Amino acid sequence: MTWRVLAMLAAAGLLGWSFWFSSGWLQLCAGLALFLFGMQCLEEGLRQLAGGRLEQVLARSTGTRLRALLFGIGATVLLQSSTLVSLLTIAFLGSGLIQFAGGIAIILGANLGATSGIWLLALLGHGISLTPLALPLLVFAVLAGFIGERGRAAGRVLIGVVFIFFAIDMLKLGFAGLGGDMDLTAVQPGGVGGVLLFAGIGLLATVILQSSHATLMLVLTALALGQLGLDQALALAIGSNLGSSVSTAVVGILGGQRSGQRLAIVHVLFNGVTAVLALALLPLWTRLVSAIAGLAGFGGNDLLQLALFHTLFNGFGVLLFWPWQERLATLLKRWLPDPVLPAVLTAGPPTPVVEQSDDATATMPPPVRARHLHGHALESVDAAAAAVALELRHLGQLGMEVICQALCLPVAALLDDDSPEDRSLDRQWQHRLDADCGDADALYQHYVKGVYGDLLGFMGGLELPMDQAHQRYWQREQMAALQLVNAVKDARHLQKNLRRYLSGPETPMRQAYVRLRWHLLAMLRELYRINQVRDADDDRLQAQLAQLQQRIQVFESEFRHRLFGMVREGGLDGWQAGSLMNDLGYVTSIQRSLVEVMANADEPDSLRELRRLAREPADDEPMADKIDDSGGDEAQDKLDAAAGANGKAPPGLG
Repeated sequence: MTWRVLAMLAAAGLLGWSFWFSSGWLQLCAGLALFLFGMQCLEEGLRQLAGGRLEQVLARSTGTRLRALLFGIGATVLLQSSTLVSLLTIAFLGSGLIQFAGGIAIILGANLGATSGIWLLALLGHGISLTPLALPLLVFAVLAGFIGERGRAAGRVLIGVVFIFFAIDMLKLGFAGLGGDMDLTAVQPGGVGGVLLFAGIGLLATVILQSSHATLMLVLTALALGQLGLDQALALAIGSNLGSSVSTAVVGILGGQRSGQRLAIVHVLFNGVTAVLALALLPLWTRLVSAIAGLAGFGGNDLLQLALFHTLFNGFGVLLFWPWQERLATLLKRWLPDPVLPAVLTAGPPTPVVEQSDDATATMPPPVRARHLHGHALESVDAAAAAVALELRHLGQLGMEVICQALCLPVAALLDDDSPEDRSLDRQWQHRLDADCGDADALYQHYVKGVYGDLLGFMGGLELPMDQAHQRYWQREQMAALQLVNAVKDARHLQKNLRRYLSGPETPMRQAYVRLRWHLLAMLRELYRINQVRDADDDRLQAQLAQLQQRIQVFESEFRHRLFGMVREGGLDGWQAGSLMNDLGYVTSIQRSLVEVMANADEPDSLRELRRLAREPADDEPMADKIDDSGGDEAQDKLDAAAGANGKAPPGLG
């Protein structure tokens, strides 16, 4: 049992023990739990109702800064979760579906849209009980669950509203039950230290609860019951606003992708600078809020004044950051550039590492793991699909390079620009047995198995509902990954006889294996070249793959005919012919598996539509021209960078 489990059990035990001594504290915690659960139901129901339209709007929104800002505001108002909108943005950035510059504007809009929640909670008021309204809504929510999938989604939205209403009443009872034990009005935030104290409490509460709405709900309830002063509430609101960026920061920075890290820094920077300015100018903000509230007619309503303050200082932050987006994007890309990937991913067979100790033992280096699969991509079905497509390219490149090394050839033979029919290349590689020919099994274990396992684990971890098109895509990609692995395993079986006869004297058997190897290498290089146009012309791709299938059949027939001719002439005996027939089967299986992978490993129609929307020119102020000099798909930039200095793109199959 880990220390984390022990800590959680101890905290749960302490919390349960505290419930025995204060019924008000129990009601307060129960109300908070109901509120968090209601927000979760509301978020899930709205996402199910939106379906793929939310992703389509997100992809389209990055055409201009204004559209991205409006999407951030609208999506946060709809979902009532700036954290979710931020995580969706990170997921789309990591999958190459939107640009980084557009993500900055979305983050600004999400922070502004998050202020709508406190307005709704403040307008609900705390002078009346919401339970009588929640009870009929609960009945309608249950009935809606019997009317298809959309009915169940609508019912879940209503369930969320019901629990929020119950939570508000429960929180009021909890604060009332605590009475003087929770009266903080006497603790006035005098001076800078007092203001920072309450701001820190708001930040800590938001980090623990993972919801700024929950923190502000507690603040509003205590404020309505007179157990908290307005000055204290303003400081708590500033802290909760800063705490809302912590989840995005953790996911983005620990996620490993540069795009997510850059966006997380933007989110923390925006909330941090806004919080610092709000705290420094708090007396001015207080007077401004009081003046506006007096003119609007709610000068005596502390709840609406708190909501107004929350909106004003976030709006001030958006105005402050708006003209600096271009420079901020440029600086972050310079400080956190995308890693330049090597053209060759498998530099050679894994070398055991000898540990320096008295009883030195050799251990293998850790296996290669997935590059594009991150937890935040699971926030959206389309972002997850894009991540899988990128990872299949990665796995495909690894698989092809491992197969090439299993043929006892360096990967340079795969990346050469000469035509496969070039006879000078034929003479160069036909009779060469590379000195660094690695063990195919070790290569598979080190370079392929870990990525394959990560890919299956990622695909199995998606819990969002999928339509039939995405379900078919998921099954097709799982089969494509399996075919890649099987192709590598077939190369592992082929290597035994290949190494044996290529290192031996010149015999008809060796000539046959030279021909097998050269044919397989030529097909691998042809697949690499075909893959360069897969995004440009799908019809041309299918036609070229059909030609490859024909060439595979022709070679198999001719090789078998020649093989039996050599048996009749006495050049080979039956035992040798059997070995060649088995290895011909492995070669054919490798080729057909790779061709099938390339034919089937494609993106679903919805994902191609998202990419089209993301590339769609804007009517005004193109984002690519104004902010993002890289212009376009960030994931494609990563793939292009993998070519290195020679400008070659990696031979992926995805």
